[in-house]
Amino acid sequence: MTGFGGGNGAPPGLDATERARVCALVRRRTGVVIAEDKGYLVDARLTTFASREGFAGLADLVDALHMEPESGPLHRAVVETLLIAETSWFRDIHPFESLRTRVLPALIERRARTRTLDLWCAACATGQEPYSLAILLLEHFPQLADWRVRLVASDVSLTMLERARDASYSALEMNRGLPAPLLVRWFEKAGERWRVREVVQRQVELREINLAGPWPQMPAMDLILLRNALIYFDIPTRKAVLRNVARRLHPDGVLLMGAGESPVGLDDAFVPVTDGRTVSFRLAA
Repeated sequence: MTGFGGGNGAPPGLDATERARVCALVRRRTGVVIAEDKGYLVDARLTTFASREGFAGLADLVDALHMEPESGPLHRAVVETLLIAETSWFRDIHPFESLRTRVLPALIERRARTRTLDLWCAACATGQEPYSLAILLLEHFPQLADWRVRLVASDVSLTMLERARDASYSALEMNRGLPAPLLVRWFEKAGERWRVREVVQRQVELREINLAGPWPQMPAMDLILLRNALIYFDIPTRKAVLRNVARRLHPDGVLLMGAGESPVGLDDAFVPVTDGRTVSFRLAA
C-alpha cells in the first residue's frame, strides 16, 4: 500500500501551523491521515524533497506552495513525497497460498461458462503485489491461457505507478519474499536491477485510482485485493471505501485484506470466510 512512512535525520522543521496544513493537504488529496506524532518524519521527508528540487530550505518550499493552486504539480509532488510504498513479493505468503489452493480454483470453476476473470489489486504501490498475482496465475493456472483475464492494479501515486510500469527492482527489493526459482523464471537482469519479464508485465493493467475519491466505472470484480490500505484512513473514509468495494464486487466475488484488517464492525455487507491462516470476505447473502 502507498501510505505514510518514515525518513532519516532530524533537520530544522516546519512550524506547527505549516505542518498541519501539509498534513491536511495529504488528507484532502488521498484520505491518508498522518498522526501528529509523525511530524518529525514530515519534516525530514520534505527537507530531502526541498533539497532535491532546488529549494533553499523548507521555508522556500512553503512559500512556493502558497503561490501555487492546490491542483498544481508542486502540491502533488509534496503529497507523493509523504506517501511511501510498503510492499513485498507474495506478501505474508498465506493469502497467496489461499489464492492458489482455494480462492482461484473456486472462482475458475464458477466462471467456466463465461471464461472471464476480473481481478483488482488496489493500492498496489510499486507493483510487487499485482506482479506476484500475475506470476501465480501463469505458474499454476495454465487453463486460463484462452480466457479473458483482466488484472487491474491501481494506486493514488503517479510516482509509484511509474515505478510499477518500469517493473525493475533492486536486489534488496527482490530479496523481500521472492523465491529463487521464480526469480529465474520470471525476471531478467537489467544492470544492477531485475526486471519483470514482458510476459508477466502484459498481464497487469496499471491505473491511477484514488480510493478516497470518486471511483471510476469498473466491471464487477471477481477478486479484490485491498491489503494494508484501510489502516491509513480514518473511520469514515474506511466505511466509504468498503461501501464502494461492495458495489464493485461480484455477488460471489472475494475480498482479501491485510493481516489484521477486517470490514467487520465497519460494513455489515461482508461476511468472513476462513481458510487456514487466511480470512477472506464475501458479500452477505
